[in-house]
Amino acid sequence: MQINNKQILVGKIVAPQGIRGEVRIQTFTENTSDFKKLAVFGNNVPVGALKFVRAIPNTNVAIAKIEGVLDRNTAETLRGTELFVNREDLPATNNGEYYQADLIGMQVVQDNNVLGRVECFHNFGAGDIMELDNGEMVSFLGAKVDFDNKKIIKD
Repeated sequence: MQINNKQILVGKIVAPQGIRGEVRIQTFTENTSDFKKLAVFGNNVPVGALKFVRAIPNTNVAIAKIEGVLDRNTAETLRGTELFVNREDLPATNNGEYYQADLIGMQVVQDNNVLGRVECFHNFGAGDIMELDNGEMVSFLGAKVDFDNKKIIKD
């Protein structure tokens, strides 16, 4: 899910952590510690209120403290909160790199047949999946991105 192309989903609060109001965040960033550098916000979390505490090794989970959240019960109320950053706050990409948000709206083509347009991306643990405007879910694995023609070509 994405608010718009200017706000990028980077994580989701999945649970409280401990009794002092920390939260567990499932991160969608390349590296969990990227949360140290990002100005993250959500519908219940103002920009700057979330402070990275630590990453859990070998996972996509970060532990964070949110300003004003002092106990587990309050942290529990934030479960499910999606966390975003402003697109302009992300670092520039290198040649051949892109953010998934830049692919939203592109046409997906396989064997010269148009499958649909990218609505959003999901990752259920086995790789990135594109959800198309017709409801189809298509694996991103092995796809080639043609920015000039605004197409994603599937093998």
